[in-house]
Formats: sequence, C-alpha cells, structure tokens
Amino acid sequence: MSIHPRESCRGFSPYLYYEDAGAALEWLSRMFGFREKDRFVDGEGVVREAEMYAGETIIMMHGADPGYWKEQAVPGPIGHMCIVYVDDVDAHHARAVEAGLDAPPPADQPYGARIYLVEDIGGHQWTFWQHLTDDVELQPGWRRIRATD
Repeated sequence: MSIHPRESCRGFSPYLYYEDAGAALEWLSRMFGFREKDRFVDGEGVVREAEMYAGETIIMMHGADPGYWKEQAVPGPIGHMCIVYVDDVDAHHARAVEAGLDAPPPADQPYGARIYLVEDIGGHQWTFWQHLTDDVELQPGWRRIRATD
C-alpha cells in the first residue's frame, strides 16, 4: 500500500532559472505559444519571478542576476528536460520555425512518440511530444514491468 495516495499529487510545474527572465518570457511566448500569467519586477523593472501557461500547466521562473551560471559549481542548467505534450507536433514545430526557431524537424521515436527538441535562450532543453502509441520498441535485453494497483 502506498503511503501517498495518487490523489495527493495534483500536478507538476517546472521552476526554471534565467539570467534575463523578461527576455525568456518573450521568447517562450513567441517561439512556443506559451502565455504569460504574471511577472514580478524589482525597483529597476527587472523581472525577478514570473509564471507562464503551457496549456494548463504553469511554468515558474526566476530572474537571476547576470553571470549567475558562472558562479555555480557547474555552469548552465543541467540534468533536466521540460516535456510539453501537444496534439500535433508537426504543426507546433512549423509555427515555431515560422517565428524564428532553429530546430530539427520532429521525428518518430521507439517509445511511441513523435518529438522535436530545442534549447531555449537560457539553456533549458524543451521536448515537444505527440503521443502516437503505447507500443514501445525495447532495447535488446530490456523488458517491461507494469506497476499494479
């Protein structure tokens, strides 16, 4: 029996760091069609915190100071990927390319999805994902184990 019932989890939102959160808000809106919800600026008008919608999901962001990544032990965002589920990945890609995005075209994957990947102006990796099938082509020696309720 699970200690945390499924109902206790209501969703997931990424919290991303950008050295220029204002530019990130504009870029994400123009390239991906995300919608700005709120921005919180300091006395000089610098965006310090912000929220955007990707569909119904809220993306939260922090506006770090210039040089922020240089001060970290490992510069730049690492160890994560933002996946956005879309109905038609080819149409989404076409709109983003029309807006100026340089990204390879979508491709079918062995895990039942058609995707394209792009890095944003803050170094975050975004994957736009269209579900095609629940069938998965397993690597040699792999097997699928399904969780039971």
